[in-house]
Amino acid sequence: MSCANWETLLAQLQQTEVFQGLSMGALRTLSAHTEAITIAGNTSLLSPSKANHYLYILLQGEMRVVHGPSESVPIAILKPGSCCGELSWLEEQNPCAYVISNGTCELLRLDQGALNDLIQASPQLCLNLLRLLSARLRLSNQSLQNSERHANIDSLTGLFNRRRLEDIYERESGRCGYDNLPLNLLILDVDFFKDYNDQHGHIAGDFALMLVADILRRELRPTDSIARFGGEEFVILLPELSARESTSVGKRLRKRLASTTEFHCPMGTLPGVTASIGIAQMRTGDSLISLISRADRALYRAKEGGRNRLCRA
Repeated sequence: MSCANWETLLAQLQQTEVFQGLSMGALRTLSAHTEAITIAGNTSLLSPSKANHYLYILLQGEMRVVHGPSESVPIAILKPGSCCGELSWLEEQNPCAYVISNGTCELLRLDQGALNDLIQASPQLCLNLLRLLSARLRLSNQSLQNSERHANIDSLTGLFNRRRLEDIYERESGRCGYDNLPLNLLILDVDFFKDYNDQHGHIAGDFALMLVADILRRELRPTDSIARFGGEEFVILLPELSARESTSVGKRLRKRLASTTEFHCPMGTLPGVTASIGIAQMRTGDSLISLISRADRALYRAKEGGRNRLCRA
Protein backbone atom coordinates (compact mmCIF):
# COMPACT_ATOMS: atom_id res chain seq x y z
CA MET A 1 0.00 0.00 0.00
CA SER A 2 1.41 3.44 -0.93
CA CYS A 3 2.28 5.95 1.78
CA ALA A 4 -0.33 8.39 0.47
CA ASN A 5 -3.10 5.83 0.56
CA TRP A 6 -2.02 4.57 3.95
CA GLU A 7 -2.00 8.06 5.47
CA THR A 8 -5.57 8.64 4.30
CA LEU A 9 -6.65 5.54 6.22
CA LEU A 10 -5.02 6.39 9.54
CA ALA A 11 -7.77 8.69 10.73
CA GLN A 12 -10.36 6.12 9.70
CA LEU A 13 -8.52 3.34 11.55
CA GLN A 14 -8.39 5.41 14.73
CA GLN A 15 -12.20 5.29 14.80
CA THR A 16 -12.46 1.50 14.49
CA GLU A 17 -13.31 -0.67 17.49
CA VAL A 18 -9.92 -2.33 17.66
CA PHE A 19 -7.59 0.67 16.99
CA GLN A 20 -9.56 3.42 18.71
CA GLY A 21 -7.26 5.67 20.76
CA LEU A 22 -3.98 4.40 19.28
CA SER A 23 -1.44 7.02 18.24
CA MET A 24 -0.60 7.73 14.61
CA GLY A 25 2.93 6.55 15.28
CA ALA A 26 1.75 3.17 16.52
CA LEU A 27 -0.53 2.70 13.52
CA ARG A 28 2.21 3.66 11.05
CA THR A 29 4.21 0.63 12.15
CA LEU A 30 1.56 -1.54 10.50
CA SER A 31 1.84 0.00 7.04
CA ALA A 32 4.32 -2.56 5.71
CA HIS A 33 2.18 -5.44 6.96
CA THR A 34 -1.23 -4.31 5.74
CA GLU A 35 -3.01 -5.03 2.46
CA ALA A 36 -6.23 -3.58 1.07
CA ILE A 37 -8.49 -6.22 -0.46
CA THR A 38 -11.86 -6.25 -2.20
CA ILE A 39 -14.19 -9.25 -2.14
CA ALA A 40 -17.34 -9.88 -4.15
CA GLY A 41 -20.79 -10.44 -2.68
CA ASN A 42 -21.59 -13.73 -0.96
CA THR A 43 -17.89 -14.57 -0.55
CA SER A 44 -16.76 -16.49 2.53
CA LEU A 45 -13.95 -14.51 4.15
CA LEU A 46 -13.57 -16.76 7.19
CA SER A 47 -14.54 -20.41 7.53
CA PRO A 48 -14.15 -23.03 10.28
CA SER A 49 -12.53 -25.29 7.70
CA LYS A 50 -9.63 -22.90 6.93
CA ALA A 51 -6.91 -21.52 9.17
CA ASN A 52 -6.72 -17.76 9.61
CA HIS A 53 -3.62 -15.65 10.34
CA TYR A 54 -5.03 -12.17 9.78
CA LEU A 55 -7.11 -9.49 11.40
CA TYR A 56 -9.60 -7.91 9.00
CA ILE A 57 -11.00 -4.39 9.26
CA LEU A 58 -14.15 -3.74 7.24
CA LEU A 59 -13.89 -0.36 5.46
CA GLN A 60 -16.90 -0.49 3.16
CA GLY A 61 -19.83 -2.88 2.77
CA GLU A 62 -21.57 -5.29 5.12
CA MET A 63 -20.82 -8.83 6.25
CA ARG A 64 -22.79 -11.46 8.15
CA VAL A 65 -21.57 -13.90 10.78
CA VAL A 66 -23.32 -17.29 10.65
CA HIS A 67 -22.85 -20.79 12.09
CA GLY A 68 -23.39 -22.39 8.68
CA PRO A 69 -22.97 -21.01 5.14
CA SER A 70 -26.62 -21.65 4.24
CA GLU A 71 -28.15 -20.13 7.40
CA SER A 72 -30.45 -17.18 6.74
CA VAL A 73 -30.45 -15.74 10.28
CA PRO A 74 -27.04 -14.26 11.18
CA ILE A 75 -25.41 -14.25 14.58
CA ALA A 76 -24.23 -10.71 13.88
CA ILE A 77 -23.95 -8.15 11.10
CA LEU A 78 -20.60 -6.39 10.61
CA LYS A 79 -20.61 -2.75 9.52
CA PRO A 80 -17.72 -0.46 8.44
CA GLY A 81 -15.27 -0.10 11.31
CA SER A 82 -15.90 -3.63 12.57
CA CYS A 83 -13.16 -6.22 12.70
CA CYS A 84 -13.16 -9.99 12.35
CA GLY A 85 -10.68 -12.81 12.65
CA GLU A 86 -9.31 -11.65 16.01
CA LEU A 87 -10.32 -14.81 17.89
CA SER A 88 -8.75 -17.24 15.45
CA TRP A 89 -5.39 -15.47 15.21
CA LEU A 90 -5.21 -14.88 18.96
CA GLU A 91 -6.00 -18.56 19.70
CA GLU A 92 -4.13 -19.85 16.62
CA GLN A 93 -7.15 -22.01 15.80
CA ASN A 94 -9.60 -22.12 12.93
CA PRO A 95 -12.47 -19.62 13.03
CA CYS A 96 -15.56 -20.76 14.95
CA ALA A 97 -18.05 -19.26 12.46
CA TYR A 98 -18.42 -18.17 8.86
CA VAL A 99 -17.99 -14.51 7.89
CA ILE A 100 -19.65 -13.90 4.51
CA SER A 101 -19.98 -10.69 2.49
CA ASN A 102 -23.50 -9.41 1.82
CA GLY A 103 -22.21 -7.46 -1.18
CA THR A 104 -18.93 -6.09 -2.48
CA CYS A 105 -16.73 -5.28 0.53
CA GLU A 106 -13.45 -3.44 0.99
CA LEU A 107 -11.24 -4.57 3.86
CA LEU A 108 -7.79 -4.14 5.34
CA ARG A 109 -5.94 -7.38 6.03
CA LEU A 110 -3.36 -7.09 8.79
CA ASP A 111 -0.57 -9.61 9.31
CA GLN A 112 -0.55 -11.56 12.56
CA GLY A 113 3.14 -11.01 13.33
CA ALA A 114 2.98 -7.23 13.14
CA LEU A 115 -0.13 -7.20 15.31
CA ASN A 116 1.55 -9.33 17.95
CA ASP A 117 4.44 -6.81 18.12
CA LEU A 118 1.98 -3.92 18.41
CA ILE A 119 0.04 -5.67 21.18
CA GLN A 120 3.22 -5.95 23.26
CA ALA A 121 3.93 -2.23 22.77
CA SER A 122 0.40 -0.84 23.16
CA PRO A 123 -1.67 -1.16 26.35
CA GLN A 124 -4.50 0.66 24.55
CA LEU A 125 -4.68 -2.05 21.87
CA CYS A 126 -4.79 -4.71 24.60
CA LEU A 127 -7.67 -2.88 26.28
CA ASN A 128 -9.53 -2.54 22.97
CA LEU A 129 -9.13 -6.25 22.26
CA LEU A 130 -10.32 -7.13 25.75
CA ARG A 131 -13.46 -5.03 25.28
CA LEU A 132 -14.01 -6.52 21.85
CA LEU A 133 -13.65 -10.10 23.08
CA SER A 134 -15.97 -9.39 26.02
CA ALA A 135 -18.62 -8.13 23.60
CA ARG A 136 -18.14 -11.22 21.43
CA LEU A 137 -18.54 -13.47 24.49
CA ARG A 138 -21.70 -11.65 25.56
CA LEU A 139 -23.16 -12.04 22.06
CA SER A 140 -22.25 -15.72 22.01
CA ASN A 141 -23.91 -16.30 25.40
CA GLN A 142 -27.06 -14.52 24.24
CA SER A 143 -27.13 -16.61 21.07
CA LEU A 144 -26.78 -19.78 23.15
CA GLN A 145 -29.56 -18.72 25.52
CA ASN A 146 -31.85 -17.96 22.59
CA SER A 147 -31.10 -21.33 21.01
CA GLU A 148 -31.84 -23.15 24.25
CA ARG A 149 -35.03 -21.18 24.74
CA HIS A 150 -36.24 -21.89 21.22
CA ALA A 151 -35.48 -25.58 21.73
CA ASN A 152 -37.74 -25.68 24.81
CA ILE A 153 -40.60 -23.35 23.85
CA ASP A 154 -43.54 -23.93 21.53
CA SER A 155 -43.33 -21.14 18.97
CA LEU A 156 -47.10 -20.65 18.61
CA THR A 157 -48.28 -20.52 22.23
CA GLY A 158 -45.08 -19.63 24.10
CA LEU A 159 -45.65 -22.60 26.43
CA PHE A 160 -43.13 -25.33 27.10
CA ASN A 161 -42.85 -28.03 24.46
CA ARG A 162 -42.71 -31.79 24.95
CA ARG A 163 -38.93 -31.83 25.26
CA ARG A 164 -38.96 -29.36 28.12
CA LEU A 165 -41.89 -31.15 29.77
CA GLU A 166 -39.81 -34.31 29.97
CA ASP A 167 -37.04 -32.42 31.80
CA ILE A 168 -39.51 -30.80 34.20
CA TYR A 169 -41.18 -34.13 34.96
CA GLU A 170 -37.84 -35.70 35.86
CA ARG A 171 -37.21 -32.90 38.33
CA GLU A 172 -40.71 -32.67 39.81
CA SER A 173 -41.34 -36.42 40.03
CA GLY A 174 -38.03 -36.87 41.84
CA ARG A 175 -38.73 -34.00 44.24
CA CYS A 176 -42.32 -34.99 44.98
CA GLY A 177 -41.39 -38.64 45.33
CA TYR A 178 -38.56 -37.84 47.76
CA ASP A 179 -40.76 -35.54 49.88
CA ASN A 180 -43.77 -37.90 49.68
CA LEU A 181 -45.85 -35.23 47.96
CA PRO A 182 -48.55 -35.80 45.31
CA LEU A 183 -48.00 -34.92 41.67
CA ASN A 184 -51.00 -34.82 39.36
CA LEU A 185 -50.97 -34.56 35.59
CA LEU A 186 -53.78 -33.02 33.59
CA ILE A 187 -54.16 -33.54 29.83
CA LEU A 188 -56.47 -31.13 28.04
CA ASP A 189 -57.74 -31.62 24.49
CA VAL A 190 -59.61 -28.90 22.58
CA ASP A 191 -63.01 -30.25 21.51
CA PHE A 192 -63.86 -30.60 17.81
CA PHE A 193 -60.70 -28.75 16.80
CA LYS A 194 -60.64 -30.15 13.26
CA ASP A 195 -64.20 -28.87 12.75
CA TYR A 196 -63.13 -25.47 14.11
CA ASN A 197 -60.28 -25.30 11.59
CA ASP A 198 -62.51 -26.44 8.74
CA GLN A 199 -65.13 -23.81 9.56
CA HIS A 200 -62.98 -20.82 10.47
CA GLY A 201 -59.58 -21.61 8.93
CA HIS A 202 -56.24 -22.74 10.32
CA ILE A 203 -55.15 -19.24 11.28
CA ALA A 204 -58.27 -18.90 13.40
CA GLY A 205 -57.42 -22.28 14.92
CA ASP A 206 -53.98 -20.96 15.84
CA PHE A 207 -55.56 -17.98 17.61
CA ALA A 208 -57.88 -20.36 19.46
CA LEU A 209 -54.88 -22.35 20.70
CA MET A 210 -53.23 -19.11 21.83
CA LEU A 211 -56.43 -18.26 23.70
CA VAL A 212 -56.30 -21.62 25.51
CA ALA A 213 -52.63 -21.06 26.39
CA ASP A 214 -53.39 -17.58 27.75
CA ILE A 215 -56.25 -18.84 29.92
CA LEU A 216 -54.10 -21.67 31.30
CA ARG A 217 -51.29 -19.25 32.17
CA ARG A 218 -53.66 -16.90 34.00
CA GLU A 219 -55.54 -19.62 35.88
CA LEU A 220 -52.60 -21.69 37.11
CA ARG A 221 -49.92 -21.17 39.75
CA PRO A 222 -46.32 -20.16 38.92
CA THR A 223 -45.24 -23.56 40.27
CA ASP A 224 -47.43 -25.42 37.76
CA SER A 225 -45.88 -26.37 34.42
CA ILE A 226 -47.84 -26.07 31.17
CA ALA A 227 -46.77 -27.61 27.86
CA ARG A 228 -48.28 -27.87 24.43
CA PHE A 229 -47.94 -31.59 23.95
CA GLY A 230 -48.87 -31.63 20.29
CA GLY A 231 -51.61 -30.29 18.04
CA GLU A 232 -54.53 -29.25 20.23
CA GLU A 233 -53.36 -31.16 23.35
CA PHE A 234 -51.94 -29.49 26.45
CA VAL A 235 -50.33 -31.18 29.46
CA ILE A 236 -50.15 -29.59 32.90
CA LEU A 237 -48.14 -30.77 35.91
CA LEU A 238 -49.68 -29.89 39.28
CA PRO A 239 -47.12 -30.55 42.03
CA GLU A 240 -48.12 -30.81 45.69
CA LEU A 241 -51.87 -30.89 44.99
CA SER A 242 -54.04 -33.78 46.13
CA ALA A 243 -56.42 -35.65 43.81
CA ARG A 244 -59.32 -33.55 45.10
CA GLU A 245 -57.43 -30.27 44.67
CA SER A 246 -56.19 -31.09 41.18
CA THR A 247 -59.71 -32.13 40.15
CA SER A 248 -60.94 -28.76 41.37
CA VAL A 249 -58.28 -27.03 39.24
CA GLY A 250 -59.31 -29.06 36.20
CA LYS A 251 -62.97 -28.18 36.69
CA ARG A 252 -62.10 -24.50 37.00
CA LEU A 253 -60.10 -24.59 33.75
CA ARG A 254 -62.92 -26.35 31.90
CA LYS A 255 -65.49 -23.85 33.11
CA ARG A 256 -63.24 -20.89 32.31
CA LEU A 257 -62.80 -22.09 28.73
CA ALA A 258 -66.50 -22.87 28.31
CA SER A 259 -67.48 -19.42 29.56
CA THR A 260 -65.28 -17.72 26.95
CA THR A 261 -67.85 -17.94 24.18
CA GLU A 262 -65.97 -15.50 21.93
CA PHE A 263 -62.68 -13.62 21.82
CA HIS A 264 -61.09 -10.84 19.83
CA CYS A 265 -57.97 -11.30 17.70
CA PRO A 266 -56.43 -9.69 14.58
CA MET A 267 -58.92 -11.66 12.49
CA GLY A 268 -61.85 -10.07 14.32
CA THR A 269 -64.23 -11.78 16.74
CA LEU A 270 -64.03 -15.58 16.83
CA PRO A 271 -66.00 -18.18 18.81
CA GLY A 272 -64.30 -19.72 21.81
CA VAL A 273 -63.60 -23.40 22.32
CA THR A 274 -64.30 -26.00 24.98
CA ALA A 275 -62.02 -28.76 26.17
CA SER A 276 -62.12 -32.28 27.55
CA ILE A 277 -59.77 -33.10 30.40
CA GLY A 278 -58.24 -36.24 31.86
CA ILE A 279 -56.33 -36.32 35.16
CA ALA A 280 -54.05 -38.92 36.74
CA GLN A 281 -51.90 -38.93 39.87
CA MET A 282 -48.31 -40.11 39.83
CA ARG A 283 -47.60 -43.54 41.25
CA THR A 284 -44.29 -44.95 42.40
CA GLY A 285 -42.19 -45.82 39.37
CA ASP A 286 -44.29 -43.80 36.93
CA SER A 287 -42.54 -42.40 33.87
CA LEU A 288 -43.96 -39.39 32.11
CA ILE A 289 -45.32 -41.66 29.37
CA SER A 290 -47.04 -44.07 31.79
CA LEU A 291 -48.61 -41.16 33.70
CA ILE A 292 -49.78 -39.50 30.48
CA SER A 293 -51.20 -42.84 29.29
CA ARG A 294 -53.43 -43.10 32.35
CA ALA A 295 -54.54 -39.48 32.03
CA ASP A 296 -55.16 -40.06 28.32
CA ARG A 297 -57.48 -42.97 29.06
CA ALA A 298 -59.43 -40.69 31.40
CA LEU A 299 -59.50 -38.08 28.63
CA TYR A 300 -60.93 -40.68 26.26
CA ARG A 301 -63.79 -41.34 28.70
CA ALA A 302 -64.48 -37.60 28.88
CA LYS A 303 -64.75 -37.47 25.10
CA GLU A 304 -66.92 -40.56 24.96
CA GLY A 305 -69.17 -39.00 27.58
CA GLY A 306 -69.96 -36.01 25.38
CA ARG A 307 -66.84 -33.78 25.63
CA ASN A 308 -66.50 -30.52 27.59
CA ARG A 309 -66.10 -32.54 30.77
CA LEU A 310 -63.44 -33.94 33.09
CA CYS A 311 -62.63 -37.52 34.15
CA ARG A 312 -60.03 -38.93 36.55
CA ALA A 313 -57.97 -42.04 35.99
